Amino acid sequence: MMLNEKQPIGIFDSGLGGLSVLRTALRMLPEERFLYYGDIANAPYGTKTEAQVYQYARTVTGRLMDQGIKALVIACNTATAAAAAQLRAEFPDFIIVGMEPALKLAHDQCPEGRILVLATPVSLASDKYRRLYENYGEHAVSLPCPGLMEFVERGDTDSEELKAYLRDKFDPYLDRPLAAVVLGCTHYVFLKQTVRELLPKSTLVLDGNEGTVRQLGRRLKSAGLLLAHGAPGEKRSLSFNIRQNEREIALRAEQLLRIPE
Repeated sequence: MMLNEKQPIGIFDSGLGGLSVLRTALRMLPEERFLYYGDIANAPYGTKTEAQVYQYARTVTGRLMDQGIKALVIACNTATAAAAAQLRAEFPDFIIVGMEPALKLAHDQCPEGRILVLATPVSLASDKYRRLYENYGEHAVSLPCPGLMEFVERGDTDSEELKAYLRDKFDPYLDRPLAAVVLGCTHYVFLKQTVRELLPKSTLVLDGNEGTVRQLGRRLKSAGLLLAHGAPGEKRSLSFNIRQNEREIALRAEQLLRIPE
């Protein structure tokens, strides 16, 4: 497979949550071209089996590769846990970067403090997360959040219904100091401001987006595929696999991308 630095980077998620990773990548790698694929037809991934998620991820990966990407970002914690290892084994010479909940970052910043990890049921049940938890979860509580990503898919990032959902999740853990909350799903990153409003000011709210994009940049540079400053690629583009109104989805995506990091 012949690759060059002017080819786009593929980013995919089960829906619109991976746009939070795209937003970070646009800031940190401004010269690059990005091709975004939201697998909305099969969302949500977080309540599917690992085998189903792998099949979805494999199909999307093939489609993005057919469009000539030079690297792939699995901008979904659930898909990373279910499919990244198999995809890397199948395409050993291709750059594939995935996500993981920022539990190590939370542990490093709050080694003695209590940590909540918000993620999908599939992510929390995965072997990948189990290994992460064994190393860094001494003071962590894993909190499955089925239904939370759907708020973001609807474009709802601050409604009273959303706040009631989050209060119900947080209230049992606010009886004593809470050092950090880890947003272990890329959808949840768009809820960061609302999460902060509902927690004590001293509580850190962390995600893994910057770490993922830094890793992407390192891998591209090492492979000689990082686009040099001042040599922009073609116009960035967004592509969605949808069974809904395209204009509605495009407007919702634009709305999410305007939310400050």
